[in-house]
Amino acid sequence: MDLQFLGTSAGVPTKARNVSATAVIEASGRRWYLVDCGEGTQHRLLHSPLSLRDLAGIFITHVHGDHCFGLPGLLASAGVAGRSEPLDLILPAALHEWLRLSLMASDTHLPFELHLHALEGFAGWRNAALQVQIVQLSHRVPSVGYVFTELNPEPRLDIQRLEADRIPRGPLWGELARGLSVTHEGRTVHAEHYLRASRPPRRVIVCGDNDRPELLAEVAQGVDVLVHEATFTEPVIERSGLTWGHSTAAQVARFAEAVGVRNLVLTHFSARYQGDPSRSPCLDDIRQEALAHYQGCLTLARDLQRYHLDRDGHLVAAQG
Repeated sequence: MDLQFLGTSAGVPTKARNVSATAVIEASGRRWYLVDCGEGTQHRLLHSPLSLRDLAGIFITHVHGDHCFGLPGLLASAGVAGRSEPLDLILPAALHEWLRLSLMASDTHLPFELHLHALEGFAGWRNAALQVQIVQLSHRVPSVGYVFTELNPEPRLDIQRLEADRIPRGPLWGELARGLSVTHEGRTVHAEHYLRASRPPRRVIVCGDNDRPELLAEVAQGVDVLVHEATFTEPVIERSGLTWGHSTAAQVARFAEAVGVRNLVLTHFSARYQGDPSRSPCLDDIRQEALAHYQGCLTLARDLQRYHLDRDGHLVAAQG
């Protein structure tokens, strides 16, 4: 799976960073999933190769506006772009009526079915490529992280089973390899029964706002990538005495080191942190604070940057 960040700022946008939105992209490179949709997300998409027609699901972590205010516009644009496939949208129940009213009041008619699922009581979501589960986090309002796990990655034909079931080589095998069901001797042969993963499934966790990283201790074991907010550095919190329900870079880094997270991606940075290292406070302050506590692969997410998880398990910035 790849990740592309469409917004990495907390609360309000800056000239260089938009508010929260993260794309999780299947290994095939086509279908993708959106975690959070802050205002202006659709504008960021215009600077990416991602198409709203290939969007397979939207997952909102909590009700705060910097994580959801972009939804009505993005959905309207998906309709204008010619989307016709139904779209699943997982979000807190409190946002369901808000979204319906936004579309109705603006006379927006979607040419595709919108399936709304309440985050409360959410039991998981899956398609043929992956499954999505949640982990409860801690914030000023209920907030979750989404755990993306590949299903049957890079499937290959199970030759032994095909031969044992006497499915003849030839065109039938070719159809099954493409994931299609076939008919043989009057019965339907389902592709999923004859495909097996060619590598271990990857897991990526994309978190909403959270001031207690330790809540991830169980699900973070063995995870390939953890995406977590680092809204502040410790000196800022020490001066104010308030966390506003957010984590510091040091807090997240200590947790990631303790549970052995291999790739830690920090995002959701307060607008006070400048990109220019000659100004203070700056994003490099966040990096240095995290590096003092974490020895794994650390990434500070950048708007519009795409990151690829390579075969060696390293998260690297994609070229181009």
